[in-house]
Amino acid sequence: MAFIRAVHGTIGTGATRKTEPGSTEKQSRLIATHPGGDVGMARGLRLLLAASAGFSVAALYYSQPMLGVMGPTLGASEATVGLLPTLTLLGYALGILLLAPLGDRFDRRRIILVKAGLLSAALMLGGLAPGIGLLLVASFAMGLTATLAQDIVPAAATLAPERERGSVVGTVMTGLLLGILLSRVVSGVVSEHLGWRAMYLMASGSVALVGVAAWRGLPRFQPTSTLSYSALLGSLAGLWRKHATLRRAAVAQGLLSIGFSAFWSTLAVMLHGAPFHLGSAVAGAFGLAGAAGALGAPVAGRVADRFGPEVVTRIGVGLTAVSFALMFASPWLEPRSQLWLLGISAVGFDLGVQVTLVAHQTLVFGIDPAARSRLNAVLFVSMFMGMAVGAASGSLVLATWGWLAVTALATVSAMAALLVRLGAGARGAR
Repeated sequence: MAFIRAVHGTIGTGATRKTEPGSTEKQSRLIATHPGGDVGMARGLRLLLAASAGFSVAALYYSQPMLGVMGPTLGASEATVGLLPTLTLLGYALGILLLAPLGDRFDRRRIILVKAGLLSAALMLGGLAPGIGLLLVASFAMGLTATLAQDIVPAAATLAPERERGSVVGTVMTGLLLGILLSRVVSGVVSEHLGWRAMYLMASGSVALVGVAAWRGLPRFQPTSTLSYSALLGSLAGLWRKHATLRRAAVAQGLLSIGFSAFWSTLAVMLHGAPFHLGSAVAGAFGLAGAAGALGAPVAGRVADRFGPEVVTRIGVGLTAVSFALMFASPWLEPRSQLWLLGISAVGFDLGVQVTLVAHQTLVFGIDPAARSRLNAVLFVSMFMGMAVGAASGSLVLATWGWLAVTALATVSAMAALLVRLGAGARGAR
């Protein structure tokens, strides 16, 4: 693959050097503590990792509030324009599967730099695309290369001292999740005032800045595996079979993602119709409600460090299910109260999903330090496959049965995830 050759070419012979077990962790901790001489990760490095994750993953969601204005300017039908977020999420899932495992084989810093350049180019292509066909191609490329966020998260877990790994991962995930949620706010406002092309071009510039910051601020990472690329991919199935903790985390997070994506992928369409008749800026502004929930991610990490991530997963999944179920009250409320209910539910389920994800990553990263990129890949492939399923099924359900059916889809998927987590707790107690 061209991407692999590009990464390998920038790394040189140092990438294939074999390291002793545990040496990568020790070296990474020294690098992390060196800038300030502290016993923990430097605050500036945490901020860099969190911001880089947020700006990169935001590329997946810019299109969602803009779909209503993109179709007329491109001469494309609603159905065709609706493929944009689906292709982006599928590209992301495929990119995690095919590219994220490379973080165990090569220097993650170099991988992040290469992907940042390619993502910036894909966003620029999207902003300049003359028609829907090229924009669909660019959207798929955005998904593939936005996976640099999934190189940043295991990099943070590697750099963090073990005693604060949950807290560090929580901080980085706050950046990533704020990128997911605030991207909708920003794109809704920008597309309404400057046009959707301006949003893509601005995003291209932001990712380019991320690349420069990573080049200047990230340390180098020693590879933890000498496996070939085909062996790396083949080992994913082995990790899945070997580790029940990984399977439960991936299945539960994937189920939560179905409801999460179904809500956000259909919200703008629902608000555009009766009785609300609201535009893209208002639909995007609902991301502010979800962003409030994202602030709970660092707290979740600290709680997981103290009481164990298994407890946190059950709390997060339960909160998500209750928050989705609250929306069943909508038919008995007048429009203004319905909007308030949507906002409250968004805060609740976003907090629940994000708390659960941080706890799941803490569980997964503790399985095998030498395979963190691959373990993270399995978890996020499941998550974004769930998001793609949620985006597609949510649109179909909304068009066929209405908003209450979307609420039912989200609630049932969250309840299924809760059963997975409760089942894990019961097995652990025996």
